[in-house]
Amino acid sequence: MTWGFETDPEYQKDLEWANELVRNEIEPVDQIVEHAWDVNDPIRNALIRPLQEKVRERELWACHLGPELGGPGYGQLKLALLNEVLGHTHSGPVVFGNQAPDSGNAEILAHYGTDELKERYLKPLIENEIASCYSMTEPQGGSDPTAFVTRAVEDGDSWVISGQKWFSSHARFSAFFIVMAVTDPDAERHRRASMFVVPADTPGIEIVRNVAVYGHEEAEGTHAYIKYNDVRIPKDHILGNRGEGFAVAQTRLGGGRIHHAMRTVGLVRESIDMMLERAVSRTSGSGTLADRQLVKTMIADSWIEYQQFRLLVLQTAWKIDKYQDYRRVIADISAVKAAMPKVLAGVTGRAIQLHGSLGISTELPLGTWSAEVHHMALADGATELHQLQVAKQLLKDATPAPGLFPTRHKIALKEAAEAKFADRLASVDDMVGAE
Repeated sequence: MTWGFETDPEYQKDLEWANELVRNEIEPVDQIVEHAWDVNDPIRNALIRPLQEKVRERELWACHLGPELGGPGYGQLKLALLNEVLGHTHSGPVVFGNQAPDSGNAEILAHYGTDELKERYLKPLIENEIASCYSMTEPQGGSDPTAFVTRAVEDGDSWVISGQKWFSSHARFSAFFIVMAVTDPDAERHRRASMFVVPADTPGIEIVRNVAVYGHEEAEGTHAYIKYNDVRIPKDHILGNRGEGFAVAQTRLGGGRIHHAMRTVGLVRESIDMMLERAVSRTSGSGTLADRQLVKTMIADSWIEYQQFRLLVLQTAWKIDKYQDYRRVIADISAVKAAMPKVLAGVTGRAIQLHGSLGISTELPLGTWSAEVHHMALADGATELHQLQVAKQLLKDATPAPGLFPTRHKIALKEAAEAKFADRLASVDDMVGAE
């Protein structure tokens, strides 16, 4: 059995190189580029494309993908360590080619797409020549896909999609959407839906409006409310078999959840660094904030929560690499997802408190990071659902007590112990009596 917590020396050099790129190049880009996913923005391309080439030369491009898809095949643990470096940045994931939702959509296409779909969409998506959208949530069915009503009906050699989708991120930048729609409304709950590739220029797609997220300063929102008005696509644009929409979705959702957590680790670490800088910089009475006991407590609590969460994320990533099956790690992924918003809320909240009025201003990123708490609590499934999933997985292996009292009932344990050692206890009694 081997056990260790060290990063191999060669990859540690890559992480240090990535950190330098973040500090010296990516953070300044974040001050200029409004949206790193907009591949049609000339300013974005002028600043981000050269950095992407540096990442490719370093062989750190698309670390979430195997060599057969153009990535190095480093696995989830190494990706977690890299995302910790990128997590507090806007452009970092795009520069390194592992941004959501494109990373998850690429996995779906790789697993379920036809050769034609892979050629048309997967290759340019991996190269970040195009962007993509995951169009799943509906206005009346958020965390419960079994409540979806968007329909896809066969018509000759086509599918015709009709319905509404809500919060379809990056739709206005995307070359295609991956859409979940009901194909068999009378089937068993998790066999009702299928997944489709819908080209963005297909007639009948109506972006009702682009919804913004509070705490972000974008000129226009990037989460679309979409109506699919008899949108006709070729029959071979289905992903997987008919009725396999839920199975296809899990290909990306399991990875998406842990990837969110990886980046959140970096966000939490950056918040702590800002707290430390503030504590030793800001005077208070005859000393600094760092001299105040309550401030020290805030810092200590933040660091402890960060370390606990980081280790849970890394262990989960390690298990995904070990088993190569998200289903075997479902409790771990749900635990990470449930812990994430709580840790982020606690640490960013303390960081804001230490920065006072500056902390709640738009002149620091802490307000935006604090708003991410609610995003992380909802993205890829509400926190409460993941808490239930953790409990469900743990309870599967639980067995009822064999008798009236719990197995750790002290009286029963003592009686069992006395029976187990009766002969020895009797011999001791005889020896004592003989004396």
